[in-house]
Order: sequence, then structure tokens, then C-alpha cells
Amino acid sequence: MASHAAPVGNMNDKHHYLRAILLGGSIAGIIDIGAACLITMAGPFFILHAVASGILGRASFSGGNASAALGGLLQLAMSIIIAAIYVAASAILPRLRERWLPSGLVYGVIVFCVMNYVVVPLSAVGHFPHFTAISFVGNLLAMLLFGTIVALFARAPGARQYD
Repeated sequence: MASHAAPVGNMNDKHHYLRAILLGGSIAGIIDIGAACLITMAGPFFILHAVASGILGRASFSGGNASAALGGLLQLAMSIIIAAIYVAASAILPRLRERWLPSGLVYGVIVFCVMNYVVVPLSAVGHFPHFTAISFVGNLLAMLLFGTIVALFARAPGARQYD
């Protein structure tokens, strides 16, 4: 299957990539906060404090609006960086754009593993997450959705809707 993407360096390509990074990352990140609320049965304020605890540790939960705002900024920044990594890989490997749905699902699994088994343990939280079977499945599903959203925005122009 031939690539539908314009040659790298084309202005339309640059706009496509930037849109995929900013919109895909932002939308996936916002939906991820909602998914975390559903998984934990906690409100967004608590979830944003939990995100900020990656830098502030337990002090985040007594930091009020400032900690929640920091959590929101961190969530947005991480989501955009995660999207940028996928979009950069898709510029090198056009197949990621052409077969965006399976590629996004695989990327979601990768994001799940990296976030839970590398990023969180290295953060101020400082430990591996402890999952129940239900929370493991919920968190994995959330990252599958995250990866799919990023891949959807990065998909090749003209790519089939479901590949």
C-alpha cells in the first residue's frame, strides 16, 4: 500500500503534524482525566492533584487550586509530548498513519507500560502502581483510547476510517 502522505517538509504536512500533536494530545489528555475520574470514582480536582503529586509528592493534595492547576498543566504537557512522539514516529513510518487504528491501540499499550512502570516510579510518587484486576483493565482501556485518539489525529489523509 502506497503512502498517502505528502513528502516530509511539505507545508501541509507540517500543519497536519502540528494539528495532530496539539489537538490529538490535548483531546486525549482531557478525556484521560475523565477516564481517571470514572476509574477511581473521584472528581477531577482530586485527579489533577494526583497528577501534580508526580512533582510535589503528597503535598500536592493540600495545595488547593494551585496544585490542581499544576496538575492540569502537567497533564496537558505530557499528553502533547506523548502525541508528539507518536506523530514523529509516524513521519518516519507512514504505516502508522495508514493503519492508524491498530497502531494507536499498540501505542496505547506502550504508553500504559511507560507511564506506570517508568514515569510514575521515577516521579515524586516513587513507587509502582498497585492495581486491582478491575483498575488494571480500566487503566489499560483508558490508554488504549488515548493511543487511538492520538493515532486518529495523525492518520494519513485518505486513510480508511477503520483499518
